[in-house]
Amino acid sequence: MSKPLNLNKSAITKSTAEKILATVPYVNGFHFFTSVGQYTGETAVSLSTFAKEVEVAPIESIDFHFKRADFQKWIAETIGDAELATAIGHIEKELTGEPLRRRILKIVNERVSELESKIQHASTLGSKK
Repeated sequence: MSKPLNLNKSAITKSTAEKILATVPYVNGFHFFTSVGQYTGETAVSLSTFAKEVEVAPIESIDFHFKRADFQKWIAETIGDAELATAIGHIEKELTGEPLRRRILKIVNERVSELESKIQHASTLGSKK
């Protein structure tokens, strides 16, 4: 079992959540490959599109990138969410195939929901002035 997603919800501000959920330029997107030089045609430009692409990318691509820690690097360095990158990094290294895909999706979707909730909550508080 991997460690539960234990992200520090109170430390994330609305502004930070918006930055993490923002769309990045295509050139900075996550380009899915099945091996070096073998592009799948799928590119994610945000955490939301990343989750959608993880759902449909060939399983060889998921295994390839996970073994290389590519997901964690992109999420930490490009998206700016070190906590999510760490959570993905805690997935047991021997996990592969569909179980790995499902685990990554669960972690990413929980984080996206958490960030969207943070933005919504902050917006609700701001409108009650």
